[in-house]
Amino acid sequence: MAKSNDIVVIGELNVDLIASGVNTGPVLGTEVLAADFNIALGSASAIFACGIARLGHSVTFVSRIGNDDFGHFCLESLVQRGIATDHIEIDVQSKTGVTVVISTAEDRSMVTFLGAIAELSLTEVPANIFQDNRHLHLTSYYLQKALQSDFPYLLDSAKAAGATTSFDPNSDPDQGRDEKVLEVCRHADILFLNEDEAKLLADTGDIEEAGRYLNGLSPTVAIKLGAKGAIGFRDNEIERVEGFKIDAVDSTGAGDSFAAGFVHAFLEGSDLKTCLKIGNACGAFSASRPGGTDGQADREELERFLMYAALRT
Repeated sequence: MAKSNDIVVIGELNVDLIASGVNTGPVLGTEVLAADFNIALGSASAIFACGIARLGHSVTFVSRIGNDDFGHFCLESLVQRGIATDHIEIDVQSKTGVTVVISTAEDRSMVTFLGAIAELSLTEVPANIFQDNRHLHLTSYYLQKALQSDFPYLLDSAKAAGATTSFDPNSDPDQGRDEKVLEVCRHADILFLNEDEAKLLADTGDIEEAGRYLNGLSPTVAIKLGAKGAIGFRDNEIERVEGFKIDAVDSTGAGDSFAAGFVHAFLEGSDLKTCLKIGNACGAFSASRPGGTDGQADREELERFLMYAALRT
């Protein structure tokens, strides 16, 4: 069972403005139509936090927002989900980050205004934040400009306090290969990547070769393969799990829901294959509804989803 102090997430907050049900991405000078539109709590960090809170874990969030409507929306959304927000800095001089999402059933494209996301720094992270907590999750490395250089320090500090750690760098908006990310990977217990990110970082077109290389940096590597499932690496162990067949509505945040499910299973002592399976289920469940958080499963919903999936096989 979850302890009174459980998960620490240090990361970015933004709202997602989501146009979903789009058949094809927009091209400059043209217009496309969306089947639906929603305003939702965004950011990889918040989607992970909400997902793991939904699975019964207490979560403390450290972040920075502007004193504006979008910032208040983010704060209220976290409070409604039972996430501790005492360490979220509200800066009257900043604007809260915004991401415009164009989402198809299979994938999405995004335009992000960073605002306060790029301003969160180590000075806003309490020195004793990891005391009595079980796990630290870091993500969105490329967006958190002021915090980037301190990712290794945060991961090491959490481990020194007895916590486990996970890191999901997400994609580089510049589409480059940043060697500094590889160094951060060395400090994390669990490394999350999607297929393209893994191949780029490992500089190979073969997913198993990429996974083995990255597993040399981080003890556990989980690579998300979208509808194809996931593949994981731990020591000399390689596990593949198939994806779940669902009617996908919006893939926004599905990878972060995957990470939440994986960490949930990891903290319960599950083996690699089970962690991948739970992660896949949480990602699939999330993709069944618009937005990154509205479709996230609680424990009972997760159990029912897995039971019905087993009956269909």
